[in-house]
Amino acid sequence: MASSTATKKSGNQYDCSKCPGYCCSYPLIEVGKRDIARLAKHFEITYAQAESRYTRFDRSEKVRSLKQQDDRHFGKICKLFDTRKRQCTVYEARPGVCRDYPDGKRCGYYEFLQFEREQQGDDKFIATTDNN
Repeated sequence: MASSTATKKSGNQYDCSKCPGYCCSYPLIEVGKRDIARLAKHFEITYAQAESRYTRFDRSEKVRSLKQQDDRHFGKICKLFDTRKRQCTVYEARPGVCRDYPDGKRCGYYEFLQFEREQQGDDKFIATTDNN
């Protein structure tokens, strides 16, 4: 994840390292051939192995997306996300869509998180949308 120092230098008003991975819990994180090739290089495996291990074909959207794993906060989250440390395990090799997010200097998730933590008086609080 990005460091606070990197956040200050970039001018971004969010710090991914302090977020529990809201954007990583999207049900569809689309990846392309370049993304799969980047993952293959990162893990030192073949393209076919990376495609098989880390992606799935979404029939309804007709695209490749990252596989998911169970997560206690969001139900499901990206397979490449460390659910204990709450951070991306392949941050330097992450897909293009992840690199481009949130496409600005502000992140709505981060602002929501900061607000909720302040309201709860708990700097570790993770707001979820659990319907149970």
